[in-house]
Amino acid sequence: MQVSSLNEVKIYSLSAGRSLPEWLSDRKKRALQKKNVDVRRRIELIQDFDMPTVSTKIKVSRDGQYIMAAGTYKPRIRCFDTYQLSLKFERCLDSEVVTFDILSDDYSKIVFLQCDRYVEFHSQHGRYYRTRIPKFGRDFSYHYPSCDLYFVGASSEVYRLNLEQGRYLNSLQTDASENNVCDINPIHCLFATGTAEGKVECWDPRTRNRVGVLDCALSSVTADTEIDGLPSISALKFNGALNMAVGTSTGQVLLYDLRSSNPLIVKDHQYGLPIKSIQFQDPLDLIISADSRIIKMWNKDTGKIFTSMEPEHDINDVCLYPNSGMLLTANEDPKMNIYYIPVLGPAPRWCSFLDNLTEELEENPESTVYDDYKFVTRKDLENLGLAHLIGSPLLRAYMHGFFMDIRLYHKVKMMVNPFAYEEYRKEKIRQKIEETRAQRVQLKKLPKVNKELALKLIEEEEEQQPTRKKKQKNLPNILTDDRFKVMFENPDFQVDEKSEEFRLLNPLVSKISEKRKKKLKILEQQEAQEQEEEEEPEGKPSDAESSETSDDEKGWVEEVRKQRKLLRQEEKVKRQERFKEDQQTTLKPQFFEIKTGEEFRSFKDSVKKQKLMKKTLGDRLKLEEKLGTLSVSDTTVGSKQMTFKLKKSGQQKKQQEAEKQHHQERKNIRRSASHLKSKRGRRGPF
Repeated sequence: MQVSSLNEVKIYSLSAGRSLPEWLSDRKKRALQKKNVDVRRRIELIQDFDMPTVSTKIKVSRDGQYIMAAGTYKPRIRCFDTYQLSLKFERCLDSEVVTFDILSDDYSKIVFLQCDRYVEFHSQHGRYYRTRIPKFGRDFSYHYPSCDLYFVGASSEVYRLNLEQGRYLNSLQTDASENNVCDINPIHCLFATGTAEGKVECWDPRTRNRVGVLDCALSSVTADTEIDGLPSISALKFNGALNMAVGTSTGQVLLYDLRSSNPLIVKDHQYGLPIKSIQFQDPLDLIISADSRIIKMWNKDTGKIFTSMEPEHDINDVCLYPNSGMLLTANEDPKMNIYYIPVLGPAPRWCSFLDNLTEELEENPESTVYDDYKFVTRKDLENLGLAHLIGSPLLRAYMHGFFMDIRLYHKVKMMVNPFAYEEYRKEKIRQKIEETRAQRVQLKKLPKVNKELALKLIEEEEEQQPTRKKKQKNLPNILTDDRFKVMFENPDFQVDEKSEEFRLLNPLVSKISEKRKKKLKILEQQEAQEQEEEEEPEGKPSDAESSETSDDEKGWVEEVRKQRKLLRQEEKVKRQERFKEDQQTTLKPQFFEIKTGEEFRSFKDSVKKQKLMKKTLGDRLKLEEKLGTLSVSDTTVGSKQMTFKLKKSGQQKKQQEAEKQHHQERKNIRRSASHLKSKRGRRGPF
């Protein structure tokens, strides 16, 4: 996989690398993959994604599952299944395919326009029907509402073939001598054809009348462009309801708004080659235009170049995989190229692993090495006396330094530093001293953190080496294992030997630790002696190995008792210190403010609660029954049911009393009013 970058846009070529011939057996292919590094490192996204000689056209089905490609020789069509990442089927044809289109969502309905004036209709099983058009065809488009196929070619007429009725309809008569390309707008179904005279004629399929003509040849000629002949239309593509892009045979791309006869922008490829394909990338407002040499991506509003690609072989067709950053090309080469540009969009669902792969490559970029140049910093230039060359062609600025010619660097270094031979001689002597030092007894280099634990692990490994059998595999060592590396580097992982847990769990560690501390001191002394003897060619081997053996005279229980006694004494000392601190500190009274709506409760309530919590569940239930907050009743099944009532605060009680008083006053008013009415009824009207 090759990675290129232009304008800080990464482009991954997934088809780069050597391709294996088809006639090789699987066994030979596997052998080549083992031997050859280039073959082993290549990425074969889709198996056998190529043609025997040349690929001419490539398209993707609307459901995104199938990739169709036409090529030679012999003339054939290949369908690749992206879900299986392999070839679905291959069909050979009688003549070469000029262009083709997929009418259905999958590969079940395909139309091929061939170079011998034949039009073939294929279904899932193969060729379904074959007919002929009057003139040699160059392009066609399908009108979905009326099921009409519009064919343009070496004629002034646009032939219409109705697939519902199965017959030709009246053709459209244009003013051109020949028509090269055509397209139908997917929204309002406007039909447009590009002529050999450099004009675009637009027709309404409903009335079969011409509604407008654009003179693109005149608009493509600007002050900066040099044109040898009359530009003809070689590519045509609609985008949305109003935008249309037109490609000319002289290498210009014109973007039109259908409401205006003047182009919004004119983009020149600068190669003078016919535009082969135009694609729109709506999320980033880009236009992807391609001639036989280069693929350019540029902004449709400003015309600024986004990025570009130049394949090794000539390009015949370009297809953008929908809703992704993948680009497929048909070339003058057996291999069809696949490009992945993460900026344009994510990888398709069937190759989602590309996103993870490209992210890993971006996280670990490979450093570029230049053999003929030397990278020097500003400080190096000052040491060499070349600071005055900054800004000259001899130095090329790069990152935090400069690149300079390696020959110039060596010459200047020889002039500035004539004692280079002396430095070389000293370096050789130092290397010889290190070689002789390696023959001496190797000292144990202990880490900075957990030195005693490291020494313990080294001793255990030395004890196991003579008892270990030859056939047994070497067990992993914690000191050399990267998973436990932090334990001997980070001081947060230092073992606290003074903690209570460590002393109780390891009662015999005190004696062993003392012996290890002696060894540590001996090792430190040896390292200090070695540092002093660095300048000497030879050194004396150290024989300060302690030959003491660990004799555990006392048992485990006695050691545990001693540790517990020590811990108790330490606790007593700590208590006495706390008691002295408490006596010295004078407590000041604190005052608390009671919130509004709350009653003051004495501190006896807390004592009552503590006594209540000490009682059993039965006693607490009886107490709750007496207070009325609990009611116990028997159910029909034979079990008992308990209902609890929450205690109400003083504020809630006041609110309830106020509500009761209010209701009582309302009742009294109603009674007095009804009493007055009854009296008036007895006396009669006034």
